[in-house]
Amino acid sequence: MPSYLFWLFSTIMLIGGTAVIAFRNPVSSALSVVTCFVGLAGLFIGLSAFFVGVIQILVYTGAVMVLFIFIIMLLDLKNEERTAKPLLPVVAGIGLVAAFFVQLIGVLSSSPNKSAPLLNKETLMKASGSFPADGKIATTLSEGKLPDVHLIGNTLFTGYNLPLQILGVLLLVATIGVVVLSKRQTD
Repeated sequence: MPSYLFWLFSTIMLIGGTAVIAFRNPVSSALSVVTCFVGLAGLFIGLSAFFVGVIQILVYTGAVMVLFIFIIMLLDLKNEERTAKPLLPVVAGIGLVAAFFVQLIGVLSSSPNKSAPLLNKETLMKASGSFPADGKIATTLSEGKLPDVHLIGNTLFTGYNLPLQILGVLLLVATIGVVVLSKRQTD
């Protein structure tokens, strides 16, 4: 990925993230999250993770944010009234931002300047040895192609099956909770 595209998509993400907390209107904040998701999808596509980038747009930007906006409108949230801000939260926020930048500088200054290995045919053939020889992943890797969809599915359903199921149940419970809370009480 060219560095100017990295900086462009990173800037889009930072502007979207800053706008989420800067806007008072909940719908505007939700649309700012969409901007952040689009920047993240651009970064994924720049890293040759095309499937993850497209899924980022379709699932998160398309489906999840439509659901969030629907829930915000269903709850009929109003704009917050501005009140005088006490000094302590402002000082704590500035302290957290300063701590984040110190940590960021520390990580960036001590990180090795390594690049990802090239995805040439030899590298992919070596990687095919860590999967069963008769499987679709090993066959596709030995052909010199990257089966990113199969690799993601294999990783999710073998190494992270229980957390994936727990996350599904939590999302279901949260959705049911929102529906129950948003129902208007009839007298």
